[in-house]
Amino acid sequence: MTTDDLSAPLGQDRPRKRRYRLPFTAPQAIAALFGLFLAVFLGFAIFNHNPMGGEPLAKVAYDPATLPGEKTTQQPVGAAPVTPKDASASAREPAGGQQTVTIIDGSSGARQSVIVGTGADTPVKADGPPAVTANINPKLLESSRYGMIPVTADGLKPFRAYAAGSDAERAAASKTPIIAIVVSGLGVGAAKTADAITKLPGAVTLAFTPYGSDPGKLVERARAQKHEVLLQVPMEPFDYPDNDPGPQTLLTTLAADQNADRLAWHMSRFQGYVGIANFMGSRFVATDAAMQPIVKEAARRGLAWLDDGSAPRSVARVIAEGQAMPFAQADATIDSVPTVAEIDRTLARLETLAKERGSAVGIASALPISIERIGIWARQLEGRGFMLVPLTTAMLKPKSN
Repeated sequence: MTTDDLSAPLGQDRPRKRRYRLPFTAPQAIAALFGLFLAVFLGFAIFNHNPMGGEPLAKVAYDPATLPGEKTTQQPVGAAPVTPKDASASAREPAGGQQTVTIIDGSSGARQSVIVGTGADTPVKADGPPAVTANINPKLLESSRYGMIPVTADGLKPFRAYAAGSDAERAAASKTPIIAIVVSGLGVGAAKTADAITKLPGAVTLAFTPYGSDPGKLVERARAQKHEVLLQVPMEPFDYPDNDPGPQTLLTTLAADQNADRLAWHMSRFQGYVGIANFMGSRFVATDAAMQPIVKEAARRGLAWLDDGSAPRSVARVIAEGQAMPFAQADATIDSVPTVAEIDRTLARLETLAKERGSAVGIASALPISIERIGIWARQLEGRGFMLVPLTTAMLKPKSN
């Protein structure tokens, strides 16, 4: 018998123990905790100032002086200003003031890493403008915020000043079927560029892209071997940005002054070229509003224009003729099928066109097989009654119907 049993009145049960109850139920407790968590989260989001809001960040060095009068974005010193439109050409920043850009070919999926900037073994100034190429007429240069770019002076144009070939050769070309060959895509890949410079005849014109660690030195070597030089300017293709020509690509979505600014960057990469050629650009060269100011600017600076012939709807010829500037359009891509049989067949087709019209223009890339076959073909060309000439000679010779 317990103490409670003794204290209970007779005839009554012993008092029950009093149970303590919480002032709220379990569901109410869970709801309260959730509300507290939500309040803390909202308070952090409201009062913590973070304008990037969780976006991934990458820190790179940049030089505000490279963009006077404009809002600056963080970018490598000495590299091209990069806009959101250029983001598809992924870039990473190695040491030495360089920018490595991965260019993706949308048709093949092939990736190619390109270094934009000055070579690691070359001292880099703070402002990083490209060095002036040797053997350049200083009167035909004009200072821009990116470096020196071509200009006409005292009636002299870069097209005339840097054209290869002699007056005697031009006179002979006027009486003979002539063929001009342009090898493009140079400046990226030292081995293939060196092969094109040294293994091809001097009459073959070489087209350089603005990328590579030191395109000016390569252009110097090319001109020392009597090669005429073109600048290839990357332009927007139809499948951009899946197929991306590279940084500072001219785009149909940009204003004319923005594309002109990008053109100035490309023109400053090296000097001594006779004209401009499109690098890709199937959409851009077919868009009159985008092409008009670019071709006019090239004409104003005394340059020629080469259309690579890859875009059937290109408006380059009409605009160039309106500016009375030297112009040519490639009649055939020599190595569109890079086999010995197809390359030789295309070269033979150029001979047929030259017989019919007086001149023909072919374009090729710097593939080893292309360089080999063009070299062999060129050595036999004169014996068949043709003359291999620089592009400027073909531009100046009237075509017969």
